[in-house]
Amino acid sequence: MNEKEKLLLTLVEENPFMSQQELSEKSGFSRSAVAGYISNLTKEGRILGRAYVLPGKNGVTCIGGANIDRKLQLHDELIPETSNPAQSSQASGGVARNIAENLGRLGLQSCLLTVVGDDTEGSWLLNQTKNHVDVSSSISLFKETTGTYSVILNKQGEMMFALADMDLYESVDIGFIEKKWGVIASSEMVILDTNFPAEVIHYIIRRCQAEEIPLTIVPVSAPKIKKLPSSLEGVTWFVCNKGEAEAYLGMTIESEGDYFKAAKMLTQKGAERVVITRGDQGLVYYTVYKEASAILPPQVKVVDVTGAGDSLVAGIIYGYIKGSDTDGACRIGVTCSSLTLQSAHTVSPSLTKGKLQKHYNLYN
Repeated sequence: MNEKEKLLLTLVEENPFMSQQELSEKSGFSRSAVAGYISNLTKEGRILGRAYVLPGKNGVTCIGGANIDRKLQLHDELIPETSNPAQSSQASGGVARNIAENLGRLGLQSCLLTVVGDDTEGSWLLNQTKNHVDVSSSISLFKETTGTYSVILNKQGEMMFALADMDLYESVDIGFIEKKWGVIASSEMVILDTNFPAEVIHYIIRRCQAEEIPLTIVPVSAPKIKKLPSSLEGVTWFVCNKGEAEAYLGMTIESEGDYFKAAKMLTQKGAERVVITRGDQGLVYYTVYKEASAILPPQVKVVDVTGAGDSLVAGIIYGYIKGSDTDGACRIGVTCSSLTLQSAHTVSPSLTKGKLQKHYNLYN
């Protein structure tokens, strides 16, 4: 958006019923120039239709991965170079998709911006997701295969190995994001994972920063965190795990002090609020406002760890949007994560706002 468009948008905000002739007179631009700028602003989703209706900031847009999750859980200890008895299952997955569904189940309006293949798996994935999430901005790519995430869990439900087939996302370009920017610009919060190409991720971060759109980044994995720019300016929340923080910062985290040091370093790179998860030891957070603390999780019976991190992010952002401070939002996130750990599903089908409130009161 250039300076002339910014001026016109300011005038429209003051009086949405102003005619193009009046806009011309107040701005000093020609009538035809005003028409062109208004057309551009409409295409970008900054104004909606006639009478220059401005879009409201509403809901959360989750940008990134939507995959088929395939899980194999061992019945006993893994024995190399032989067949091991295991139980298999298939479910909807993908970091951005999982977060969007968690938010939808908690009653927040959520939108998923992703790509799937034009195959049976892609259709199934979007149909499963649309019960709780607006998927109208997601598209199927011709002759592409839907992404898959295959994980091997030990008998305790903890991850041993994971394999991701997500070449599909390399087809996403900046043009795709530009066409969907109206949806992004109208969001109360944008959540971005790192499944898309680096240039697309950089574009979203910088444009959200320029347009002051709140942004949460979830790095997905240690290899994929390297797609992020060196500056995190404009990032409202940055939520990662130990391995991801180590990979991004080029350091080793061994003690609790190292966790806080790493979180502080991430704020020095520009992030406003940083959360680093510690598995069964909960999380630490640090903010530019010098808030810092560690939060321990409740002791629960772990059924499956898959999706726990995604529900943590959803809980944090749910709390933040509902007005919680940093500590309260993180405690809501830990509660959501604990509920997911007790479920065999990547997103707990029993998750509701009422259940979250009940367990939050129980754990805190």
